[in-house]
Amino acid sequence: MARFPADLKYTKDHEWARIAGNQVTVGITDHAQSALGDVVYVELPAVGRSIKKGETFGVVESIKAVSDLYSPVTGKVIEVNTALPDDPGTINRAPHTDAWIIKVEVTDPASLNDLLDAAAYESFVATQK
Repeated sequence: MARFPADLKYTKDHEWARIAGNQVTVGITDHAQSALGDVVYVELPAVGRSIKKGETFGVVESIKAVSDLYSPVTGKVIEVNTALPDDPGTINRAPHTDAWIIKVEVTDPASLNDLLDAAAYESFVATQK
């Protein structure tokens, strides 16, 4: 699998977004999980919660650090990955697939406009080292 799959969009806070119509699936990038180390805890938001782009919606805790999760879009949480609290290590094993964190129904389509494509995110990550 590509380190930064081309079918995803990315934020400079290291979240990814899979856009399907007005629904966006959100997770953290392979780069983020690698920097965090072994993930041991995930805090999920409540279904139905309204979130704004850039707002904290949860927490990921690893053996190294605690990191806030930031929404890449404005909308309403319509689903959370209920398997993650029982197996947070999924984020390390499959960050771009099985370890999705939330699904959001977008209420402000303009909030999608400045997400990065895979090439732009890869360039951004390269400048962070």
